[in-house]
Amino acid sequence: MATIEEIDSGLGSLRGDSKSASPELLLGTRWAHEADDFDDDDLDETLSERLFGLTEMFPESVRSGSVKLAALSAKAVKNIYGFSRSAVWVVISSSLILFAPVVFEIERAKVVESQRQHQRQVLLGPGAAVGASPMQGMSMPMGMGVPPPTQ
Repeated sequence: MATIEEIDSGLGSLRGDSKSASPELLLGTRWAHEADDFDDDDLDETLSERLFGLTEMFPESVRSGSVKLAALSAKAVKNIYGFSRSAVWVVISSSLILFAPVVFEIERAKVVESQRQHQRQVLLGPGAAVGASPMQGMSMPMGMGVPPPTQ
């Protein structure tokens, strides 16, 4: 049987190698105490203060350019919104003005036709309005378009 000294590779006894400086070992000793001291409640700066602090790492030309770009973008969005509102108003009002008379005229023609059918039904009886067509009163003379009957 192998003894413990023969199985142990001896890497654990080396303090200068990369295995002994692993984060797990460091957290177990020195950094564990520092991690307990860090508390999120101690941060008193707001998000805007943090962002303002980050702006200091950019040159003034980049900062002023980004401010101008943001202002220009906001102005462009406002102008596009105003133009689209005006365009929608013009299109809808124009379509109502142009197509409303057509719709009213079609409805008027339907009402007139309905009144004519009702008048025909009252004068000629219930069967006259069903089969009535504008060409019914005009019959074709014999010999025009229809061959004579054969005997």
